Amino acid sequence: MLGTVPSDLETSFREKFAQSAKLFERGQALFPSGVTHDGRYLEPFPVYVTEAHGSRKVSVEGHSIIDYWVGHGSLLLGHGHPTVVEAVQKQMARGTHYSACHELELEWGERVQRMVPSAERVRFTNSGTEATLMAVRVARIVTGRQKVVKFVGHFHGWHDLLVPAAYAPYTPHDWSMPGITEGTLSDLVVIPPNDLAVVEETFRQQQPAVCIIEGTGGHWGLVPVCGEFLKGLRELCTRHGVLLVFDEVISGFRVHPGGSQGHYGITPDMTTLAKILAGGLPGGALVGRADLLDAIAFGNRHGKKMKHPGTYNGNPLSAAAGCAALDAIADGTACRRATDLAKELRRRLNELFVQRNAPVVAYGEFSMIHVLPNYSGPRPTGDDFIPHDGDYRMLDAEQPASLKHAFRCALLLGGVDWFGWSGMTSVAHTEADLDQTVQAFDQAILLLD
Repeated sequence: MLGTVPSDLETSFREKFAQSAKLFERGQALFPSGVTHDGRYLEPFPVYVTEAHGSRKVSVEGHSIIDYWVGHGSLLLGHGHPTVVEAVQKQMARGTHYSACHELELEWGERVQRMVPSAERVRFTNSGTEATLMAVRVARIVTGRQKVVKFVGHFHGWHDLLVPAAYAPYTPHDWSMPGITEGTLSDLVVIPPNDLAVVEETFRQQQPAVCIIEGTGGHWGLVPVCGEFLKGLRELCTRHGVLLVFDEVISGFRVHPGGSQGHYGITPDMTTLAKILAGGLPGGALVGRADLLDAIAFGNRHGKKMKHPGTYNGNPLSAAAGCAALDAIADGTACRRATDLAKELRRRLNELFVQRNAPVVAYGEFSMIHVLPNYSGPRPTGDDFIPHDGDYRMLDAEQPASLKHAFRCALLLGGVDWFGWSGMTSVAHTEADLDQTVQAFDQAILLLD
């Protein structure tokens, strides 16, 4: 197990990021725990950023930091991509919110329709959370059924029905969460990932309206799914009349221009999108079969309409950024570049861990990297390696919060901002970035060993 944190780590962190510490004092008087997103909480305090370009962001102290959060996954092209910036600047001068239909929303939707196999129809939302909420409601209207099936460890936004069982520790048959009622929980069926026999038995017994899954596995591949499982799931959903929803909020346009469904050649009934969809600005969408999304239409074939307002749905600014970003990744070059960089970083990190005899392993797929601490199993022999044979109870176990905070602080001292235990690459990352990242990990291991 990684050892205790040296006493001088916090001192060094406070010295390097002294202005951030002062700003955090202001934040604590404004926001719960001083932050506006759970993932940005860091002990002893988060680093404050003033600008970002390419693969790097700049702290208020002026330190250049390699960014593996990449806009929580939304910036496949990196920060401030020129064509996206130009598109947003032009649109800003024309108007940010017309409260009316506009041609740019058509162009945005047409791009999505061309790229995503399941996108017969498109409905824009403001976030991925809104898109998954809409998917569930549409499924219930269309099928007349009530229950929803999700997999342990898969995150689909923070609304009541789908946030249970999204985070470790996982207690079988007890998915209660603060603020979620028993009535809501009674509509949710949670099953372990990657077990088609369990899926089939659950469908037979529960007769759910919908089954939702992250296209690359829980927490964007922390617990990977394989193409064969996804194909089997598609077949079972069809056989039992259960609507299949791919949550591609992160995987959409990242693993392939058509998302994981484009990569694997599997077409779900509906798909939820966000992040890269809007080029780094707020925006999401539910896309899918025309007969299903007809539930949102006036005078539809189902005789019931899902109400869907939303002040910023399809707003011109997000549409401009989205069109520019999708144009830039449509040929697949960006996806391949980011994937190649992540593969190389995983390889080099694993070489380092072996050299240092460190109880850590790196793994993942596409442009996503996961680092598993307190690991003592076999070492990777190829990039298709999955630790612990893919057991979610091992891969997605809750790690000590003190270790997570200390490790992230140690990496920040080396000029790297890592997304908890995971990170994502963009096309803007460079070989020099990888060099510095490996060096930062080396220093972090020494600090914590």
